Amino acid sequence: MRTAFYTKPLSLYLILALLALTSFAGPAEAMMLPADHAAAPASPERAADLSRIQKGLESKALEQRLQDYGLTSQEAMAKISTLSDEQVHQLASQMDSVQAGGDGLIGFMFGLAILAGIVILIIYLLEGRIVIQKA
Repeated sequence: MRTAFYTKPLSLYLILALLALTSFAGPAEAMMLPADHAAAPASPERAADLSRIQKGLESKALEQRLQDYGLTSQEAMAKISTLSDEQVHQLASQMDSVQAGGDGLIGFMFGLAILAGIVILIIYLLEGRIVIQKA
């Protein structure tokens, strides 16, 4: 059975593209939310953390993202208030480091470095014999 001339390069390209796309995926984290938290007296640290979270929820970008998921800011705060003091502190401390669009610059720079390395490797392997001809 005869195959088309582009089958092997296309397969190689698709494999490399899949590897490239999946290697830059960010970490996914999840945790269980306990449902049995009673209304405990709030500590001053918890109140400060909740106010920092509330300020973060007031941003337009985050509010729009919550609406995309079908939540309002009030519903999100109601869910956050069921978290333990440690979880609220962790969320508040991580909100400062979160960027609106994610941290795509590092992945882009890494991909650019890999691309430059491949180009340099090709030039080295061809010993500088790169010829461009008109068709």
